[in-house]
Amino acid sequence: CEVRLEALPLDDKAAYEIFRTANTAAVFQFESHGMRNLVTQAPPTRLEDIIAEVALYRPGPMELIPTYTARRTGREHFEYPDRRLEPILSPTYGVMVYQEQVMQIAQVIGGYTLGAADLLRRAMGKKDKEEMAKHRDVFIAGAERNGLTKGKATTLFDLMEKFAGYGFNKSHAAAYALVAYQTAYLKAHHPAAFMAANLSLVMDDTDKVRALYDDAVANGLEVLPPDVNA
Repeated sequence: CEVRLEALPLDDKAAYEIFRTANTAAVFQFESHGMRNLVTQAPPTRLEDIIAEVALYRPGPMELIPTYTARRTGREHFEYPDRRLEPILSPTYGVMVYQEQVMQIAQVIGGYTLGAADLLRRAMGKKDKEEMAKHRDVFIAGAERNGLTKGKATTLFDLMEKFAGYGFNKSHAAAYALVAYQTAYLKAHHPAAFMAANLSLVMDDTDKVRALYDDAVANGLEVLPPDVNA
C-alpha cells in the first residue's frame, strides 16, 4: 500500500481520534505528558487547532494555555477589542499566539508596513525598552489615524507587548503540526507499519523500545519475538 503524505486528507476522523484520546506515543511533538494533557483538555478538530497547540506548548506561551482551552471549549466568553482584529485572532479564539498575528495587528490597526511590523516583532521579542517606547508612540499615532481612541490604542499595544514576548512563529508551528498530523494519520491507519518503523528507529535504546512495545500492545498489535524466518 503506497502512502503519499502530500495527498493525505487533513480532515480524517481517525487521525483526530488519536489526539482526542491522547493516544499520541510516537506522534511528533505530542508524546510528552504535558502535550497529552493539553489535547485531553482541548482535543483538536482541525489542523489550525494542532498548529495552535504546537505553538502554545513552549516556555512562555504555556501561560496562555488555560485561557486558550477555556475559550476553545466555550467556558470563557471573550470579545475582540476592535472588529478588525476578528479575522486575525479568530483562529486562536482571541488569544495572540503567533508572532505573525502581532505583525498583522500592527499593520491593520497601527498602519505599519510589513517591514516595520517585523522590526516591532523583533523589538518585542528582545524586550528592547528603548525601541518599544518609540514603537508605542508610532503605533498609537497610527491607530488614532485609523479610528481608535488613544486609550484603546494604548490598551491594545499593552496587550501586544505582553503577548509578543510569548509569541511563536506560526510558519514554524504549521510545519511541525503537519508532521504531527501525518504521524497521527499513520498510527490510525497503518499502525503495524508505523510502530515497526518507530521501534526500528530506537532499537538501541531499551527504555524507548519498552515504551513503544507497551503502546503497540495497548493498541492491539502483536509484536513477534526475533525470528530469522520473519
